[in-house]
Order: sequence, then C-alpha cells, then structure tokens
Amino acid sequence: MFYWATFGLAGVWICGALISGPLHLGSAWTRSGRSNARPVVQALALATLLVVVFCAGAVAISRIPALREPVDSLLNHARYGSLLVVFLIVVVNGIGEELYFRGALFAALGRRYAVILSTIIYTLTTIGAGVPLLVLAAAVLGLLTGLQRRVTGGILGPIVLHIGWSGSMLFLLPAILDALR
Repeated sequence: MFYWATFGLAGVWICGALISGPLHLGSAWTRSGRSNARPVVQALALATLLVVVFCAGAVAISRIPALREPVDSLLNHARYGSLLVVFLIVVVNGIGEELYFRGALFAALGRRYAVILSTIIYTLTTIGAGVPLLVLAAAVLGLLTGLQRRVTGGILGPIVLHIGWSGSMLFLLPAILDALR
C-alpha cells in the first residue's frame, strides 16, 4: 500500500504543478561570470552539505528510542521491501514535490513570502506521516530548496538538491542506524 499511495501522491503533485502553468528550470552563475548555466553543481554541493549534517544527526537520534523508532519504521520500507522501487519512489516523489512546492506554489505565492510560505506548507504536509524527524527534515529541506528556487529562478536546482539529499538518506541512514545499534 505504501508504494501505491506514495506514487499516487507524487502524481497529484506533478499534475497540480503541470496544470498551473509554465515551470522554468532556472539558471546559475558560473565562475567565468556566465549566468545561463544550469544550477546542478550548486544544488549537489548543498545536497552534500545537508547529507553530512543529517548523518551527524543520525548519530544523536540513534541513542533516543522515541526518535529512532519512527525513523526505523519509515526506513523499513527500504530494508524489507524492494530497494529499487523505494529509490524510484524517492526520485519521482522528490521531483513531484519540487514541481509543486517550488514550482507552481512558489510562483503563486508572490516573491516576498514565497520561500517561507512554501516551506511552511511543505512542512505541514509531512505531519501526517507521523515521523517527527521527517517534519524537521521537511522544514530544513523546504527552506534550502526554497532559497535555491529564489536564487536560480527555477525548479532544476531544488529538484537536484531534493533527490540528492533524499536518495543519499535512503542509502546511508539505514546503514548508519544499523551500525549504531
């Protein structure tokens, strides 16, 4: 049920974003001063930084059962299910969330409060999962992807950042938590 529900939710985000209007990929500045480069390197660097911070946090949560158990429950989909399918879900859902929250919703909110409001709304959507640390992760990821959207003017940077972080967490977090048992 987890697989179908998550793919279904990604479909809702993607359809909502696509019918909202045009979505722009955005651009980044290069060292040579060009501004028409795609924001891939910057997003990957931010994803790497975020992965390091969250892996360090995993050491702390591994010692607190009330925080570790909901995370373990969520990660069990990857541990005991099909890792390939879960990875595909992570990629499709990451793309869908960014198309919607940093694409359509961000554009609809207006320039002044788009980063903070899209972050709050994105964070609130994760509460239903029942994993407190997922809510915290959504707040941090939402803020960084929102800032990435503002800086680059498009959705490519947030998508790369989101997939880089969530894909890394999928593979690293279970190993870290298992090693610290």
